[in-house]
Order: sequence, then C-alpha cells, then structure tokens
Amino acid sequence: MLNVRRLLLLTEAAERGSLTAAAEAMGMTTSAASQQMSLFERESGQPLIERLPRGVRTTAAGEALAERGRVIRRELRAAEGDLDAFAHVERGTLRLGSFPTASASLLPPALTRFRRRHPGVRTVVRAGVLARLQEMLHTGEVETALLWQYEWNRIDDDALALTHLLDDPTVLVVPADSPLLGHPRVALEELAEAEWIIRADNHPVADVLRRSCHQAGFEPRIAYESHDYQEAQAMVAAGLGIALAPRLALTSRRSDVRLLPLGGDTPAPVRRVLLARARSRAVTPTAQAMGGVLRAVARKFADSGLDGPRIGSVRRAGGNRS
Repeated sequence: MLNVRRLLLLTEAAERGSLTAAAEAMGMTTSAASQQMSLFERESGQPLIERLPRGVRTTAAGEALAERGRVIRRELRAAEGDLDAFAHVERGTLRLGSFPTASASLLPPALTRFRRRHPGVRTVVRAGVLARLQEMLHTGEVETALLWQYEWNRIDDDALALTHLLDDPTVLVVPADSPLLGHPRVALEELAEAEWIIRADNHPVADVLRRSCHQAGFEPRIAYESHDYQEAQAMVAAGLGIALAPRLALTSRRSDVRLLPLGGDTPAPVRRVLLARARSRAVTPTAQAMGGVLRAVARKFADSGLDGPRIGSVRRAGGNRS
C-alpha cells in the first residue's frame, strides 16, 4: 500500500519543481524529504522524479501519482474542514434524551436557543422513562439526557456523570376560587379531609402524594386518577379535588387553577433535575454546547416565581415516568 505522506510529498515536489520547497511545505528538512522520496521510489519500483541541476521534475509515473495525490490532498483538506466544523458545533447530530415534563418545559426554549446558535447541527430527542433513559446513555443511543430523582429514589449509577440543573419543587394545585388562596403557605396536615386528584398507573407523582400524606399523618382520599397533568388540572378546576405536582409539569397552567407553596411540618418533596452522560464516552462539542444552553435555561426557571416562566417568555429571553 502506498504511503500517503510520501505521495503528498511527491505532489508538492511536482507542483513546486523543488524538493526543498516541497520539504518546507510538508514541515520536514530537505534531507528527510530526499530520504522519503528515495524510499517511495523503492516502494514503487521505478523512478518518480528526475533530479535536475536546479530543482526536480516528475517522470511519467511520478506525474500520474502526483495527480492522484492532488485528489487525496483535496479530500484530506475537506476532512480537516469537516472536523473543524464539528469542533466548532457547525455540523453533526446531537442525540439527547428527556422525560415528558422536561420535554414540555425546559427543553423547548433550550432547543430553540441551541438551534439559533448552531443551525447546522441536527438534533434528535428520545423521550423515555427513567430506566430507559439510563439504558440509552449506556448503549450510546443518546449522548446526554435529562434525568430526575427524589431523595428516596436517587440515581445510583457510577457509570453516569450527573450534573445538577435545578430543584423542581412540589406545589399544590387548587381551583381559582379556592378558599386556600388566602393562605401564604398551606400545611399539608390541614388537608387530611381534602379530595385528591392523583396520577394513575403508579406514576411517581402518585408516590409523592402518598408519601407526603403519610408523613403528615393521613391517607389521601382519591377522587380521580388522571393520565396527564392537563387532565389533572381540568379536574381540579372543576372542583373535584386538589392535586400535587412538580412545578415544571405546570408551565402550561390553566387560567382556572392556581399554584400554592406547601409549608407546615411536612416539607414539600423536591425533585432534582439532572443532566447525565456516560463517563466512558468523551463529551462531544455539540453535547457540551447543549449542556451550557440547558444550564442557562434551568437558571431562568429556578429564578422565576412559583408559576415558573412561560415557555414563550423563556424563548424570547434567551422504569419511572414524569
């Protein structure tokens, strides 16, 4: 197999008519270039250049190889350009994992900002339950993923590098005309007789409600099991009951419900939202850039009031489920 570096040296010599000039272009000494050319001719089994009193010229075989070398040099320069574009986040594909409430809150403004800054990068998002997202990180199906944990179900996986993005507090969802609105904070202990809207199918938020109520000393009375947060809000607005939900799940809040902070002796559970990657894989420039965008967007959510920023306002400014 031909040595590519020697082929490129021959190409430079053919174009410049000088082995000394070719050596300078290739970043080597003239003596080293002469040795490499002699090796190339021995490998080829025939002379490739004629050494003249002043300079060199290619033989017929040398010119044929030099022409091939021009094509290879052009492709190598194009490859270097491709790598440079990827390094500067101008091209490529970002594979990102997310869970539903993050996809409906943090992710839209982050994607908008990222695509505005890096329009040449294709973004692919894979949504899943917590266990599935972890599996996708391990297999490389996604480069980075948004994960979550509560104090009682912390992610214990040494193969993942976790970065804390924000704390997502649990809030109380009540009708717009609820008498509870007169309270700056509501103690969960005061809600033992309330009817509750709960998430169905052993959803993590159902676990949050039951754990919190048990800690406050009572069993919640379930009036309705909803399958998404919009349905839960609708049942709260209709007066069927009240609900607990993580704040990020309520960025699309109905106008006929209100959010209240929990106080009293039972602290409101806080969900930690995390950005994760596999430790065994190097961070790509695209993943690094998206990480910076997600951290900036998360800060805006963390600094906002109880209701959190609306998705549009953030955009203008710059086995478990969730």
